[in-house]
Amino acid sequence: MDRKALNVETAYYADTPKGKVKVFGPVCPDTIENLSMDRSLNCFRSPDKQKKSLIEIASLKDGYVFIALLNNTIVGYITFHPPEPFERWGAGGISSILELGAIEVARGYRGFGIAHLLLKTAFCRDRMEDYIVLATEYYWHWDLEGDGLPVWEYRAKLERLMASAGLLPKETSDPEINSHPANALMVRLGRRVKAADIEAFEKLRLL
Repeated sequence: MDRKALNVETAYYADTPKGKVKVFGPVCPDTIENLSMDRSLNCFRSPDKQKKSLIEIASLKDGYVFIALLNNTIVGYITFHPPEPFERWGAGGISSILELGAIEVARGYRGFGIAHLLLKTAFCRDRMEDYIVLATEYYWHWDLEGDGLPVWEYRAKLERLMASAGLLPKETSDPEINSHPANALMVRLGRRVKAADIEAFEKLRLL
């Protein structure tokens, strides 16, 4: 993916009781380094380790981070990166696959459309039409307690959110995804993805 093509900033704003949150990106590693993380951004790892992970992803040639920012604090983010070559989705050698690695909004800022704006900011770029974007969703990463939702209601909420950007559930033979019925593979096929890549991906997900 051409970073120059993606690096023209598009910003959206969400009104919250704590102030107006700016949603924008992709951001460079130095920008992330100079910001703090909301302490409730801990669904995947501790906030400090998550910040380090965001910096690492933003440093990748094809790694992209979009953030929701209030003052000097990151209150939400979404990441994209190529799949690891030793994992299922990277082992097929399909260069057009881009993985939506994580999307998270801090607990005090949920319910104001920030997750939707993070997706909108990322997918408003025409270049995304050249990619198969996939997200592997595992229920053990979901903040069920923080949202106060049963697992299937959370899954339905997640499906609606992802569908707003064109990511839809797809069947797969992946054993980790199939280890729980609430887990899901979400996929968006860009309009310009080559037919050969789509065919290879369809074989890979059902391998």
